[in-house]
Amino acid sequence: MYDLIVIGGGINGCGIANDAAGRDLKVLLCEKNDLASSTSSKSSKLIHGGLRYLEHYEFRLVKEALAERETLLNNAPHIMWPLRFILPHRPHLRPRWMIMAGLFLYDHLSRLKTLRKSNSVSFGKDSPLIDDIKNGFEYSDGWVDDARLVILNAMSARHHGANILPQSDCVEAVREKDHWIVKIKNNVTQQVTTERCKMLVNAAGPWVGDLFKNVIAAKATKNIRLIKGSHIVVPKIHNNEQAYILQNEDQRIVFVIPYENDFSLIGTTDVEVDQDPSTVKISKDEIDYLVKITNKHFKRKITADDIVYTYSGVRPLLDDESSSAQAITRDYTLEIDQEEGAAPLLSIFGGKITTYRKLAEAATNRISEFFPTMSGTWTKTAPLPGGNFSNKKALKEKLIKQFPWLTDSLLDRYIRSYGTLTFKVLMGCFSKEDMGKHFGAELYQCEVEYLIDNEWATCTDDILWRRSKLGLKINEKQKEVLTKAIDTLINAPDDNYQIKENI
Repeated sequence: MYDLIVIGGGINGCGIANDAAGRDLKVLLCEKNDLASSTSSKSSKLIHGGLRYLEHYEFRLVKEALAERETLLNNAPHIMWPLRFILPHRPHLRPRWMIMAGLFLYDHLSRLKTLRKSNSVSFGKDSPLIDDIKNGFEYSDGWVDDARLVILNAMSARHHGANILPQSDCVEAVREKDHWIVKIKNNVTQQVTTERCKMLVNAAGPWVGDLFKNVIAAKATKNIRLIKGSHIVVPKIHNNEQAYILQNEDQRIVFVIPYENDFSLIGTTDVEVDQDPSTVKISKDEIDYLVKITNKHFKRKITADDIVYTYSGVRPLLDDESSSAQAITRDYTLEIDQEEGAAPLLSIFGGKITTYRKLAEAATNRISEFFPTMSGTWTKTAPLPGGNFSNKKALKEKLIKQFPWLTDSLLDRYIRSYGTLTFKVLMGCFSKEDMGKHFGAELYQCEVEYLIDNEWATCTDDILWRRSKLGLKINEKQKEVLTKAIDTLINAPDDNYQIKENI
């Protein structure tokens, strides 16, 4: 019997599984699709305190998020790094003194151990912004590969003994006195297995309410509102290393973020939806909105024809009865449901990626009353897999010494995806030829095999969009060859297998 069964393979579910497994609990996590296949891979890729949340007086949330920003930058330096943001000042914004006061508060709500403080800036003729924008502000936050953050938490949970089951749908959960009987269907084989646990965790994100209704057959204790956030990716519209935060006349915020070296990521929108979260797509109105606000600020104009990729995610936000989508709190609530003598249920409502570790720690602390022998907190100072290195420069020097045939661009991508796990990706490789077939965009067979064997990848989307972002650079022919190779590697594994088809 398991201590916990966690339903949901997003950042909150994997974070809780990792924390609990590291405290000596026996944990199983099931996810009906791939890990990070929904909201947790479709964010704005930022770890930030939420500068705009100050306008809604959410000081505790901002302070907690800023503290977590520092923790995450230390624990996962491969997939996270500091990023400077420029806020252009335009006539419709608050007075300059008021914005400076807000940035002063933002700086001092955090300890700024690794990040620089904010300052005012002036823009000259070489600025990518339109000539009418003369002044602005600059402040610090951070960038994160959101999907890899989920995967690394799942890997850490597995290292601590958790059983991680992607492509596994919880179809029924029934209380049987002091434990739960849980039926899980493997979506590949269609086989249904029955597991038992002392406590159930509903971390289904946008489907948290559906789980109550369709699986647990109980009434949800809290309501959530589903808010669609859409993003577009275009060829990079400026060469600066900073991101830009644009505030429109309607008070909405849009980020323009340097993305995968050659692109700009632009988003997000806030649209309340009432539909299956797995079916949401960007609308023409959202595209027009993002294009329009970008063109209001930058000299280089874009159109819908410039878009190379879009994605939309649904944020499950705690219903605080706010009148507008952007005003809804990004805070979270943990609810424990336990009838006397019956097995407990923990449900997660709301949350944001920056505070996932704190949420997971708080959730595991809450359940300690049911597991009195559980050990203490540990994740605050524990590096995530691959994050056990002092700095990227030193790691790169070690990799160059051991793998001198790697290109500089591939080295950089490996470091910011895998950190010290790069040595495992390249295990057994003593030359470029040992890396196996090249699929395009510097994706080699050794990396594909590593992702299948160690990171639960089963298809091209897993590899090209969640384990990496190489989907932006690989063509359709290359994708077809990769698809065939993955199928062969999964269904007919062979240590000596080599892909013979040329591209």
